[in-house]
Amino acid sequence: MKVKVISVLEDNYMYLVIEESTRDAVAVDAAVPKRLLEIIRKEDVVLRAVLTTHHHWDHARGNEELARLCPGLRVYGADERIGALTHKVTHDQELTFGAIRVRCLFTPCHTSGHMCYFMWEDGSPDAPALFSGDTLFVGGCGKFFEGTAEQMYANLTQILGALPKETKVFCGHECTVRNLKFALKVEPENEMVKKKLAWAKGGTLAEVHGQDGPSGGAEDPPHREG
Repeated sequence: MKVKVISVLEDNYMYLVIEESTRDAVAVDAAVPKRLLEIIRKEDVVLRAVLTTHHHWDHARGNEELARLCPGLRVYGADERIGALTHKVTHDQELTFGAIRVRCLFTPCHTSGHMCYFMWEDGSPDAPALFSGDTLFVGGCGKFFEGTAEQMYANLTQILGALPKETKVFCGHECTVRNLKFALKVEPENEMVKKKLAWAKGGTLAEVHGQDGPSGGAEDPPHREG
């Protein structure tokens, strides 16, 4: 399983997940179809499905165009407000794309229909991956537009917190430095936050998403905050 990290818009990430034996691919939060299709052509893969974490335009606005350009494309999500939705998914539902397996994790709060996607390949030495949309960021979480703090706490501690420790996290926005600067204001003596902030300022785009290092390739220069 190969993950391509694609920077789009102001600070968004969309992802292309490639099943390397078949060269089939799944996109996550395909907000900019033109850029996604460029990467698909470059990688010489076939797009089979789109997984959308939530309905906000900066995560879902490309669905209709991709559905038009790619007949038979399956679009998955948990919210009827997601454009071009063909398959509505529920919590703990599992999907299969070749060797890639996906578990849908319902995390309502940022939006009432937010879904994260946990992916892995059976028998693969690669770490599993979590596509967390706007629920979990590096050093923070998403805004509570349609939910409560109690919901977000449960999402982070009970749903996502139960995933394997080696899981690589691929989030929806690049706000790592901003989040950690805020954390340092709240806890100025927190050595872990200081270390993580130094790492974030000096790291690469792909490294921001892996707990221990790169996972996949970055297609654009990272968005960096001073």
